[in-house]
Amino acid sequence: MDKYKRLALNTVIFAVGSFSSKIFSLVLNNLYTKNIDPAGFYTKSLIETVALFLLPVFTFSMTEAIVRFGLDREYEKKRVFTNAAVMSLFGLTVMLAFVPILSVIPFLRPVRGYCILLCIYVWTSSLRQLCSQFTRARGLVKLFSLDGIFTTVTLFFFSIIFISFMGLGVEGFMLATICSDGLSAVCLFFVSNIKRFFDLSCLDRELSEKMLRFAVPLIPSTVMWTFTGFSDQIFISNMHSDTVELGDAAAGIYSAATKVPNLLSMAATIFSMAWNMSAIMVNRSRRKRKFYSRVLKGYQSMLFVSAAFLILTVRPVSALLINYSTFPEYSRAYVYTPMLICASVFVCLNHFIYGIYTATKRSMNAFLTVFATLCANLVMNAVFIPRLGIHGACLATFLSYAACFSLRMADIQRYEPFRYDIMETVVNAVLLILMSISVMTLENRHFLLSIFPAAGIVFLNRKELRRTAERILKRKRV
Repeated sequence: MDKYKRLALNTVIFAVGSFSSKIFSLVLNNLYTKNIDPAGFYTKSLIETVALFLLPVFTFSMTEAIVRFGLDREYEKKRVFTNAAVMSLFGLTVMLAFVPILSVIPFLRPVRGYCILLCIYVWTSSLRQLCSQFTRARGLVKLFSLDGIFTTVTLFFFSIIFISFMGLGVEGFMLATICSDGLSAVCLFFVSNIKRFFDLSCLDRELSEKMLRFAVPLIPSTVMWTFTGFSDQIFISNMHSDTVELGDAAAGIYSAATKVPNLLSMAATIFSMAWNMSAIMVNRSRRKRKFYSRVLKGYQSMLFVSAAFLILTVRPVSALLINYSTFPEYSRAYVYTPMLICASVFVCLNHFIYGIYTATKRSMNAFLTVFATLCANLVMNAVFIPRLGIHGACLATFLSYAACFSLRMADIQRYEPFRYDIMETVVNAVLLILMSISVMTLENRHFLLSIFPAAGIVFLNRKELRRTAERILKRKRV
């Protein structure tokens, strides 16, 4: 199958499997904001972030390695899964002694009292990721997508039971996630017959070392990427200012403001799963650089047009995702959303470059670029937040992710040079920023001024969108 069609087909399969799960995610966020106050919403976000920190550290990022080595025909899948599973289970066991230490870290004070649930939460999430990513590595993308639907539907029903009916708040969120992930792991293990791929006699020291050499540099990279995305909320929660509103409630409002940009990130995640597979499969092709260039141009055009649409409709979309009825403080969250949408565009572009890093096994480059991003984000948070409050956090997020993409693009051109028009990205980004400024300053009247830069973005990207559609639809190879 032509590489463009394979990429498109896998993206469609992931999209079909993810569509209903994303719809349920919208309803879930409405349920959370109705039943959990802004301070509690910040605690929920903090627990999710701590889990995202613990997962790669104590599983040695084996979920990344299992996809990279599982898709490579050079390695036997049974050996890949067995070695990844044993290393992950060993790390998770060590984690049990580490989690209680988290309660003494000052900025993690909201997590105190949830340590036992947090351990179970991380265990079930890890087992689900291990099974689902191995299912994907085996090429069972339809089953992988169905699991996404199943997991979100069960999370929805468990959330109704634990949060709406029982009123357990943050604890209910954790219990719902644990039950959903646990069911998913068990079902995948038996339905896809993963048990036949687990054989202790297949433990291979040489393969384990190769997987670790690939995955270990990704651990600090993943951790720092996670912390970069959440550091804004930590700063907002723990800093003080006489001129702007800060604290746990403000951090919760900021967290709510990230939900609309997450729509863009979720859509990009669907593409990224397919892109990572394609990047690995074409890694040895002579025409891979032309493939990179064409896919990036089309992908970037879709991102900017989608972002412009989200900013234009930010108020009604925010009202759909965030329930203001119980806690009216959430009603102002949409003002902070546009700049975060701009940041999400660059998060998605960074994931594109990450796919090339994964395919070429240059995980150290991913680490170094994220480290630079983290440092820049921390400095800008410290400077902007006391002066601009939540707006300062949004600005710091956008600038740091844009800087990360610039670094990665310059880096990737040194050893995998492909055509890229930086001016197209700059012009698109400037038009998005103009739209964002109109929302932040004009609020109710923003649509009238935003429509002009939005039209400019559509006009600028119209040809590339048409070319992308033609490449996918035409039968001959391009």
